[in-house]
Amino acid sequence: MSDRDDRIKIISDNRQARFLYEILETYEAGIELLGTEVKSIRAGKVNLRDGYALIRNGEAWLINVHISPYEASGQYFNHDPRRTRKLLLHRKEISKLIGQVEQKGLTLVPLKMYFKGSLVKVSLGLGRGKKLHDKRETLKRRQDEREMARLLKR
Repeated sequence: MSDRDDRIKIISDNRQARFLYEILETYEAGIELLGTEVKSIRAGKVNLRDGYALIRNGEAWLINVHISPYEASGQYFNHDPRRTRKLLLHRKEISKLIGQVEQKGLTLVPLKMYFKGSLVKVSLGLGRGKKLHDKRETLKRRQDEREMARLLKR
């Protein structure tokens, strides 16, 4: 493979996930898509905000991610925007995730969707939900960093 095949082009970024969850580990997963979904993704019509991943019967599934219907195709050929999509992970990764999600009470959230070469990939974060005081601390830290940047700029 040449260098051009491994270029990464980010399509959608779930910035809210890093605010709501403390991300402990990240995984890269392929995703099983329909043709009209790929065309919509190329147009950037993806929303990861409400999405999450589940592991059922030894398979990983991406749930509640909105991929808008492709406008150029007819109504008959289009897909359901919020359909459940299969994630492609290695068996070892799935078995590791099963243990962490069920026993430790962690959540799988999509962080980014991107093209890696011509393939659509999803970056999944294994995270623990933040408490209210953690969120306030994150906001305060961001605000302090902005103020320091402003002062250094002057």
